[in-house]
Amino acid sequence: MDTTLTKLEFESMLFVRHLTLTAARRTGRDLDRSAYTILSCLDDGRAMSMGELSEVLSLDASTLSRQTTAMLRSKLLERIPDPDGGMARKYRSTSLGQARLREACAANISVLDEVTASWSPEQRDTLAQLLGRFNRGIEDLDHRPWPRPAALEIQI
Repeated sequence: MDTTLTKLEFESMLFVRHLTLTAARRTGRDLDRSAYTILSCLDDGRAMSMGELSEVLSLDASTLSRQTTAMLRSKLLERIPDPDGGMARKYRSTSLGQARLREACAANISVLDEVTASWSPEQRDTLAQLLGRFNRGIEDLDHRPWPRPAALEIQI
């Protein structure tokens, strides 16, 4: 067994858990991880159909339907006609959904800022580069690129 890969698996699990829980404690509210993920896909005013979301998120329609229905009820999402004139209706984040996503992102960034406060800018950049490379590697394995805002594109 490769102990480096075992450590990487364990530390990546802890990274997600620590960041999510610490940020939720700071804001006093928790944006459900599925809502956070869906809202991230729809960031920058992007609208996606159920099929497009299912493809990007690698979720079956019934799971995604339950999640989007809860988000519609909570006013985090809205359904709109296809802006390109297609038959399928699309989902788009509402202003409340955008605000909740920004709040969750700001809390995550605050935690990351505190944790890496003693790091040099180069060390922070190296971690961001390596995480970007890691995530793109996973996306390449599944042939499922994640929709990234152009402003966050990291060159690897």
